[in-house]
Amino acid sequence: MMAVDVLTFGCRLNTAESEVIRREAEAAGLGSTVVINTCAVTAEAVRQARQAIRKARRENGDARIVVTGCAAQIEPETFAGMDEVDLVLGNAEKLDPAAWRRVAGDNRPPGLSGHPDFGLSAAEKIRVDDIMAVKETAAHLIEGIEGRTRAFVQVQNGCDHRCTFCVIPYGRGPSRSVPMGAVVSEIRRIVANGTPEVVLTGVDLTSYGQDLPGAPRLGELVTRILKLVPELPRLRLSSIDSIEVDPSLMRAIAEEERLMPHFHLSLQAGDDMILKRMKRRHLSADAVAFCDAVRRLRSDVVFGADFIAGFPTETEEMFANTLAHIEDCGLTYLHVFPFSPRRGTPAARMPQLPREVVKARAERLRAAGDARLARHLAAEIGATRHVLIERDGLGRTEQFTPTLIQGGRPGEVLPARITGFDGTRLVAEAA
Repeated sequence: MMAVDVLTFGCRLNTAESEVIRREAEAAGLGSTVVINTCAVTAEAVRQARQAIRKARRENGDARIVVTGCAAQIEPETFAGMDEVDLVLGNAEKLDPAAWRRVAGDNRPPGLSGHPDFGLSAAEKIRVDDIMAVKETAAHLIEGIEGRTRAFVQVQNGCDHRCTFCVIPYGRGPSRSVPMGAVVSEIRRIVANGTPEVVLTGVDLTSYGQDLPGAPRLGELVTRILKLVPELPRLRLSSIDSIEVDPSLMRAIAEEERLMPHFHLSLQAGDDMILKRMKRRHLSADAVAFCDAVRRLRSDVVFGADFIAGFPTETEEMFANTLAHIEDCGLTYLHVFPFSPRRGTPAARMPQLPREVVKARAERLRAAGDARLARHLAAEIGATRHVLIERDGLGRTEQFTPTLIQGGRPGEVLPARITGFDGTRLVAEAA
């Protein structure tokens, strides 16, 4: 009998939660099960999930197929209507041990959801509650993944903002945070198990703490982790919103060498009118000022950023402003999304651009990102970095740059001299 296989789409938070899903499903006694943990950020992500479901059924004819994640939360009927699907679980249910025990207790033959004698109706397949009613903190923390070299720790979930293009708040619910004491305790366990790097994750990470007593900020959490877990070698942050960064986090960036100098920013555009129509809370000058300020504090810092190409009403001049923004901010890594209208969002009702224009602008943004990355790699030659070995022959620097290097064991941090680069990776020799 096959074990529980989890296919993950989307963000790092989904990656972390997939570990919880696997753990709870196996603890419930499930076997021969494929779980598809979906993403809803674009219509393409939903299409890919449906494609993966069909492939999973073809390749695992007798397995139970359970669909969960943001797309399942937002449009459960879409997946429940697929004959290949046995069950649809919501985003709260997917992390609930009791929900997986109920799945394990269902004696219907898996893989026969469309069979008239065994199958459930589409409505009966759905086990999805109202995510907007969830108020408890996101306490489903995990211990070590990625070959025990790096652990993603969920400290926040949900989002209280309403960007015009985004459906994620309806898949994740309101913003809620894990108390600092629980986070510190979990990280202590992770470090004791030998994992050298922790990444703090969340849907809207920089809103951390606003729902907790005393409203602590993300910078306070970072400072407390580094103070109370001195044996933690490396701490990272996942995607942050620069306009929400608090003074205590800026101090930590300046003073805490164990806080890694790589920050991924949720920028989305570099034109002020498009930012306004997206209902973002920053202007392009705010992002430039943030990058400049951080660079003054940490000269070795690198920035990544999310961008949406071809947002409704975007003119060529507006797009040119976004292209220029990449240089103005000094970005290194770009994550580019071609705009995809999501049903029910204000942006879906705005005047749309032709798909060929959207795709072409996405390619131009990616090309600009490739050029920036090449400049970063070239500038690293001759530098000494500390490389966290992930597997034989490959690790990452403090700036999260993939690095080819010989020697060391997975989980070991090696000082190394950068000697060149190969495509998108640095080449280094152990110092």
